[in-house]
Amino acid sequence: MAAGGSTQQSLRRAIGALKDSTKVGLAKVNSGYKALDIAIVKATNHDEVLAKEKHIRTIFGALSSSTPRADVAYCIQALAKRLAKTQNWAVALKTLIVMHRAMREIDSTFREEFINYSQNRALMLNLSHFKDDSGPNAWNYSAWVRVYALYLEEHLECFRLLKYDIQTYHSRTRELDTPDLLEQLPALQQLLFRLLACQPEGAAVYNKLIQYALSILAGECVKLYGAITNGILNLVDKYFEMQKHDAVRALEIYQKAGNQAEKLSEFFEICRGLDFGRVQFVKIEQPPATFMTAMEEYVKDTPCTLAHHPITYPTNDVKVNLKKNAIREDNRVSDQKQDFDVEEILDPSLTSPEPPSSDQIEAAAKLQVTELLDLDELIQEASELDEKNAFEVAIFTSGDIFSLIFSIGVQLLVF
Repeated sequence: MAAGGSTQQSLRRAIGALKDSTKVGLAKVNSGYKALDIAIVKATNHDEVLAKEKHIRTIFGALSSSTPRADVAYCIQALAKRLAKTQNWAVALKTLIVMHRAMREIDSTFREEFINYSQNRALMLNLSHFKDDSGPNAWNYSAWVRVYALYLEEHLECFRLLKYDIQTYHSRTRELDTPDLLEQLPALQQLLFRLLACQPEGAAVYNKLIQYALSILAGECVKLYGAITNGILNLVDKYFEMQKHDAVRALEIYQKAGNQAEKLSEFFEICRGLDFGRVQFVKIEQPPATFMTAMEEYVKDTPCTLAHHPITYPTNDVKVNLKKNAIREDNRVSDQKQDFDVEEILDPSLTSPEPPSSDQIEAAAKLQVTELLDLDELIQEASELDEKNAFEVAIFTSGDIFSLIFSIGVQLLVF
């Protein structure tokens, strides 16, 4: 059986190589875009190794903003055709890698053209029925190719909705107003959901092509979750002033962020075991339950908005007590790191007979946040590391950045 399987695999490789050489020969004779067509075939051939960079650069040259739009459209169509017709996992995966790298390395005009092409025709990244049944490993690789394609499709959808590249403008969510925040955060969380689904299993864990694609995903996870965390910080800052229907949606977003933090732990464990070069991890911590309780109490205590009636917000005492309960719990975790006793500020019985003002609460919370770590510095370090080496991926986790809100200490682990 083993010998028969090896013979069959060798035969498939020979047939694949013959198909590639035939396509190259036809491109030399019949194509008006000879150099481009040859580069596409060679960059996405049946060989189960990474494509040569010179072929990738030829393709990217045809997709740049300085290239006539007709040529860009032809290149996208050629890649789409290559993806749609293949039943080989290596060809499909290498084609997706070319598309993914183009999204990262070419300006936004490519993504716009990509979106227009997909909307005017069938979704080119729809590989829900793709399978390579040439063997157990090929079947396993096919499953990973399908979830990778779903992530890239979601990537384009997120760009279409946000109208900006989250990898470049990851801090923009910190400045969004409430309506945009409630629209964009779910889109970013859905993108993260698709990314986390790309956690490889079985033979896919050890495949070098899949590991290469995964290294790109791991790098993108840094800024993606940075954008989500910036949005969560913004959301929490606005939460206790929201109307009830907005607060309900915000609470759902906050809860989902906590759930995704747990999934990130699993994803990072897989990444840590792979040969990405120097990888940095930050230990994931979960926020205290008291803050979630405070948010849930706020939703309960905030009356629904009725037609023709003014909006009724909770009293300052209610909001102060909700924030006070959450922050007091955090002080128990980080009191050794503080030079002052926040509880004395928050508990009127320890200071004065009059309750503290909202400004005092906000000032104390803000001081806690700024004393821990600067999110932009972490992301900038990750960017510089990524630029230095494609396999040197800096990864920080949900919980620790999430913990900015709660004053949970950060521990940096370097593997």
